[in-house]
Amino acid sequence: MLDQVLTALAASGGTAVVTAAGTDAWTGLRGAVARWFGQGDVQRERAELERLEQTAVVLRDAEPAEADRVRIRQEASWQTRIEAVLESLAADEREHAAEQLRTLLAQHAPQGGAVTGPGGLAVAGNADIHAENGSIAAGVIHGGARIDNPSMPDPSQG
Repeated sequence: MLDQVLTALAASGGTAVVTAAGTDAWTGLRGAVARWFGQGDVQRERAELERLEQTAVVLRDAEPAEADRVRIRQEASWQTRIEAVLESLAADEREHAAEQLRTLLAQHAPQGGAVTGPGGLAVAGNADIHAENGSIAAGVIHGGARIDNPSMPDPSQG
């Protein structure tokens, strides 16, 4: 059983894999994660690259209604795989592998970005959305919008 610090590190690794998939950070993170899992074994590294690519495909092809659930499953899957590697190591090897993982996440994982699923709006920084002169302003509108003159209140309502 891993301590809380290593469990949190494994969770960060799982989140980083899912967050980076399909972004500019993906190539660097994907290669670094595959090398971390492979630990010098070229065949294992290649298998990890394939697994990582499959993750990217699953995330990309997820139906909008299922996107959050797919992301959660993929994050949990990668966290579990990272935990398994760490648990399989002797204490000194585990600490070395954990430090390698921290370093690769610091170098390759997307930092401070905002992430959203299809049809959502993510902002990393400032966003200014406002309406003027009776218009509509929104980051995302699902189902359309309409501007009508307001109905007159019932006289009993004041």
